[in-house]
Amino acid sequence: MGAPTPRTAKAGQAGSVPGAESGEDAAGATRTPAEEPALLSPEDGPTPATTAAPAPPEPGHAEPPPERPGAADRARAALGRMRTPRHPRIWFEVLLIAVSYWVYSLIRNAVPEQRSAALRNADWIWETERTLGIAVEQSVNHAVNGVTWLIVSMNYYYATLHFVITIGVLVWLYRRHPGRYAATRLVLFATTAVALAGYYLYPLAPPRLMPGGGFIDTVQVHETWGSMASGNLAEMSNQYAAMPSMHIGWSAWCGITLAMLARPLWAKVLGVLYPLTTLLVIVATANHFWLDAVGGLLCLAFGFAVSLAWYRRLAYRFPRTAPA
Repeated sequence: MGAPTPRTAKAGQAGSVPGAESGEDAAGATRTPAEEPALLSPEDGPTPATTAAPAPPEPGHAEPPPERPGAADRARAALGRMRTPRHPRIWFEVLLIAVSYWVYSLIRNAVPEQRSAALRNADWIWETERTLGIAVEQSVNHAVNGVTWLIVSMNYYYATLHFVITIGVLVWLYRRHPGRYAATRLVLFATTAVALAGYYLYPLAPPRLMPGGGFIDTVQVHETWGSMASGNLAEMSNQYAAMPSMHIGWSAWCGITLAMLARPLWAKVLGVLYPLTTLLVIVATANHFWLDAVGGLLCLAFGFAVSLAWYRRLAYRFPRTAPA
């Protein structure tokens, strides 16, 4: 037997892969020069991985801090927060309402009682209504005064419900509709504020104070308790602040709020009836001309306009709840 034939290559001893010189791969297929893997040199530029990676900061050079918002940006942000209704805070609301009503009463009663101008304005309104055929106040005043229990009830209505129902609606809004509270409250406050301007610019005597007008002062006749308009308490109140009527302005605010937000039908009906009943009361007790009620409604329209301009949405269109 002859000597065994030596193997051409051993595993781990081959210096080159078979076919490397001829461009063959391990499977025996021949590669063209175009298919040869390209080897990138430093002159070819950075690789894609190098491009995507951020360059580290140079030693001794810190990154610049982010830009801080300017004064205008901070002011816009603060204004945006103020225009966004928040959940009301009970202590703040109680204090705000108490102080606001005290200021309102102080200013209202500090307006000079321009008696002569107030009586001239009352005569002008009464003659204008008679000329237009709409002077019904005296007839209503005399008719209701003939029914004692009814006119006494109206006297107490005029003296008390003006405050009680308004506060009650505010409390109901706070508890059941906190998201709508702030915008709706602003309507009430703006309505009251513009009424103060009316008291100063247009002093007006109520019909019961017109000499020879034939109206009956029902509080004095029936000695009803509680009215700031007649008797000893009259000295604490401006008697010539009849235009506009805040009995109508506030009652209409209450009525619209209930009609828009209350769910039971009976509550919506009460919301409609309340300002209508108040109109009858202020005329029957001779505390206002019915045109004073028109002035109160104009003030309320102003209040809604202020709230809409500030919050950029109708008060009753806000969500029911609000963030704390």
